[in-house]
Amino acid sequence: MGVRMTRWGLKDLLPEHSVTMRALHILPAYSVYRKTYEFLRRSRTWSREKLEAYQMEALSHLLDHAYENVPYYRRVFRERRLVPEDIASPADLELLPFLTKEIVQANLPDLKARNYPESAFEYVTTGGSTGIPVGFYYEKGASRAREWAFMKTQWDRVGYRFRDRCVILRGHAVETASNGTYWKKALFGRWLLMSSHHMTEETLPAYIDRIRRFRPRFIQAYPSAAVILARYMVEHDVPRFPTVKAILCGSENLYPWQRDLLTKAFGCRVFSWYGNSEQTVLAGECEESTHYHIFPEYSIVELIGRDGRPITTPGVMGEVVTTGLTNYICPLIRYRTMDAAVLGDGSCSCGRAYPLLEKVEGRLQEFIVTKDHRLIPMTSVNMHSGVFDNVAQFQFYQEKVGEVLMRIVKRPGYTGRDTEQILRELEEKFEGDVDVTIRFVGKIPRTRRGKYQFLIQKLPLDRWGYHECEMV
Repeated sequence: MGVRMTRWGLKDLLPEHSVTMRALHILPAYSVYRKTYEFLRRSRTWSREKLEAYQMEALSHLLDHAYENVPYYRRVFRERRLVPEDIASPADLELLPFLTKEIVQANLPDLKARNYPESAFEYVTTGGSTGIPVGFYYEKGASRAREWAFMKTQWDRVGYRFRDRCVILRGHAVETASNGTYWKKALFGRWLLMSSHHMTEETLPAYIDRIRRFRPRFIQAYPSAAVILARYMVEHDVPRFPTVKAILCGSENLYPWQRDLLTKAFGCRVFSWYGNSEQTVLAGECEESTHYHIFPEYSIVELIGRDGRPITTPGVMGEVVTTGLTNYICPLIRYRTMDAAVLGDGSCSCGRAYPLLEKVEGRLQEFIVTKDHRLIPMTSVNMHSGVFDNVAQFQFYQEKVGEVLMRIVKRPGYTGRDTEQILRELEEKFEGDVDVTIRFVGKIPRTRRGKYQFLIQKLPLDRWGYHECEMV
């Protein structure tokens, strides 16, 4: 993400004619940000028909570009005996094959647009949380500026302004943490970056004190990091932060039990968004609903069932397949995200004519496979229960069908009775169709990006399990 700039905030921090402000005005990324943000301020009020017309026009431009300038897609079109004009509607994308992470990795040089200079390419990788790390390309400067315009538009819904103070708990490694200072300021002092790697019973009082003195209006966090803070506050009767208006959660799935706990601890709105590093999908909640509003200006989103066919019935879950409309330097068309979501119904009372997802269930790797090959989403394994009061952290691990290992970090009061209660509760949640083994560990490591994984799924659901399993 880039820096938010322009009259919508930056002028509040810097004099209009300062050297810094003048320099920012000539940055190419600034121009991209401003143009995109201004466009989104207009398009958010468009009718569904107007949005669909824009989307089709954007898709046509993208396909023409890919056919003319991207060797991989020229080859795909020729193999299918197609030309871009054959795609006359988003539904016609079915004529093109899916693009998987494995295909991207095997064909990355041919996915680079030939009409861009080499200096324009920025190589980026995903975190590999699906088990398949993926490398691809952004347009240097422009992609991040454009992304930030969409994010700012999304956060506008909960009143976020550039000048607002914001605590950031998103896996940052703070250099001074070894000396007992677990935070640092950024973005002209408006952001307080806090290490999510050092949040313990011993250090959390210092975190809470610093947050209270910083007086943030928003907390932006991985849900797993925010939960550590929230749980401590609830258990120790820590008063809420009176200045915090909303918790902004992203980059991890937000489970229902996490939303409940965060709401209880902070007493404010918990706002969640859904996107990916590949910049092929972006959706977020609005002022009035917890449904995810898909940006139609950003991408075309399909939901695909177990049979590979589109899902059109509201309330049905499928895999998210996306076509990004903003990345011309490395187009990703009909990209299998390996994320699962539930199709929403109708329109939202907020007035935006955006397509809706009722909920995002998470990555396919966030499903447990039962003995009879059903897929149980982690969102339904609600761990916000009294039987887990003596559990500091937990993580599920699966490498065999119908068998799960649960790793537990015990709290001081943990006893054998807790083990019995946990096993009994999981027996009920899994309907007796998953054998659970508990193993006690000293700590649960984070990913290299500072995230917690509540499930490490070693079964290749994208390759054999997904099309053979029943999603419940």
